[in-house]
Amino acid sequence: QISFQENEIKLLTAEIERLKNFGCLGVSPSLEGLRDENAKLKYRLNFLKKSLQEERSKSTKSMININSCLQEIFGAAIQAAYPDLENPPLVVTPSQQPKFGDYQCNSAMGISQILLKTREQKVSPREIAERIVKNIPSNECIEKVEIAGPGFINVHLRKDFVSKQLSSLLINGVQPPAIGKRKKVVVDFSSPNIAKEMHVGHLRSTIIGESMCRLFEFVGYDVLRLNHLGDWGTQFGMLIAHLQDKFPDYLSVSPPIGDLQAFYKESKQRFDTEEEFKKRAYQCVVLLQSKNPDFIKAWNLICDVSRREFQKIYNCLDITIIERGESFYHEMMKDIVKEFEDKGFVQVDDGRKIVFVPGFPVPLTIMKSDGGFTYDTSDLAALKHRLCEEKGDILIYVVDSGQSVHLQTVFAAGQMIGWYDPKVTRVAHAAFGVVLGEDKKKFKTRSGDTVRLIDLLEEGLKRAMDKLKDKERDKVLTPEELKAAQTSVAFGCIKYADLSHNRLNDYVFSFDKMLDDRGNTAAYLLYAFTRIRAIARLANIDEQMLRKAAREEVLVLDHEKEWKLGKCILRFPEILQKILEDLLLHTLCDYLYELATTFTEFYDSCYCVEKDRQTGQIVKVNMWRLLLCEATATVMAKGFDILGIKPVQRM
Repeated sequence: QISFQENEIKLLTAEIERLKNFGCLGVSPSLEGLRDENAKLKYRLNFLKKSLQEERSKSTKSMININSCLQEIFGAAIQAAYPDLENPPLVVTPSQQPKFGDYQCNSAMGISQILLKTREQKVSPREIAERIVKNIPSNECIEKVEIAGPGFINVHLRKDFVSKQLSSLLINGVQPPAIGKRKKVVVDFSSPNIAKEMHVGHLRSTIIGESMCRLFEFVGYDVLRLNHLGDWGTQFGMLIAHLQDKFPDYLSVSPPIGDLQAFYKESKQRFDTEEEFKKRAYQCVVLLQSKNPDFIKAWNLICDVSRREFQKIYNCLDITIIERGESFYHEMMKDIVKEFEDKGFVQVDDGRKIVFVPGFPVPLTIMKSDGGFTYDTSDLAALKHRLCEEKGDILIYVVDSGQSVHLQTVFAAGQMIGWYDPKVTRVAHAAFGVVLGEDKKKFKTRSGDTVRLIDLLEEGLKRAMDKLKDKERDKVLTPEELKAAQTSVAFGCIKYADLSHNRLNDYVFSFDKMLDDRGNTAAYLLYAFTRIRAIARLANIDEQMLRKAAREEVLVLDHEKEWKLGKCILRFPEILQKILEDLLLHTLCDYLYELATTFTEFYDSCYCVEKDRQTGQIVKVNMWRLLLCEATATVMAKGFDILGIKPVQRM
């Protein structure tokens, strides 16, 4: 591809020089025609130079995003066809039906409307499509194009191009698409409160945040995973006061606080009913904030009990996260208040220091009337630290939708004071809806309490084992394999049920639905994956033989189901690119389900391994089809990895 482009650039450069000479000599009968031709050649030259640069900068192992390639090609064609048109619409999508080719460029209709509105030129979309097609630059991926209906451009890919990309995938493994320079990404997720147990509400932030981090890491970004714990504030005054009363020797003997939730409820009840205790609690807050060593020790003891409980859940769900709670930003808060004061943004209201942000009716309270700081102050301090100290290029806050107005106000305040420019730095709230019970109300226990996350995970393990035993898997799997299948199904199904729904919507939590091995569930996909992995094994083809075949075999894609599967496999980079833009992970789940069902169509129609009907002996192995099986499984495995799901070899 690179040598082809270099040659094309030489030819185009020579042609432009020739046209320049003609213009100087006045030979051309139509100067306007000459300029038009010159402009087209320059656009094509610029396209090829850019394309060549990208090819050189990409690792040869990167997976090609076919949609992006086609967008570049059609972008160059549109610019060459309409050089004076600013920001013309560029619409390239996979075709929904095979009769319309493999992809479609639907830009002609949009260009027709722009020409009518801005220039009062009435040009039919079909005529525009014809002009675009005439200007498509030389490339290695398009076999042919056809204009259909009012101006749809149907694109047929070259089979040798698709075959070559599949071979590259098999040889190099699933590699990330080339996405430009490496960026620093800070993801704020999970964020439970100390002294309170993690409940079902923390499930979504934890699962979604982990998966986003895995995606950013896969494409090569530097990711900082932050747990913004609620580990500071007035509630610690009552907890420490209660600790002093219940375990007076806590400084020398570690207090046996088994149930921190009960401990919290006891201290809260005393705080609400005992006036003397309440006064002492406030004194404890003052002593804690002044860093009195005894009170810091008490605070650490309480935090450690919570940390141990949180870690049990993080271990179950395979979550990696760095603790950086509100206390981390405590020393920075007075400087935040001063900075807003120095720049004239602070107003005083009934003793409080507040900041109004344009476009937001409710101000931020950055200092209370008693001189204490607020969540607004700590969130501003965290934002500044992530931007100015961590040098984050992308900041993602995986927080429930209820915090949307608050976070947008904090982000806007950061822009207002000059901490970042949204055109350069991306600061996004990845909001999500609530978890509902099967009655479509907030998910609660029968007694009306919030569902503890650890109870939910234990129930998932029990249900997964029941399901496996119903299928009599305990009779064919070893105890170790059965245990691995249990955890894979239990935690995989809980994660997938969350991630397969659009995060912006509420979703109904149902063990019965998530453990169903039919439809778009983790149970179905995990089972499909183990089946695909078993095909080569049952044909006595090992990994070494597959690797050798990947280098030597040409992947034949003559059958329509082979062709459909091959194209579906190669859409993986486009799917990842889309998620990097909109942070909606259900797109990956939908894709994996589509890949699994497309594979089933292929497997039902195309024999991978042919056996003698009488003896059951293998008579023929169609190696190129086994390679398609391997490519499917490889992409599915990477998809599972991004979603945080662990498949097993036997299920």
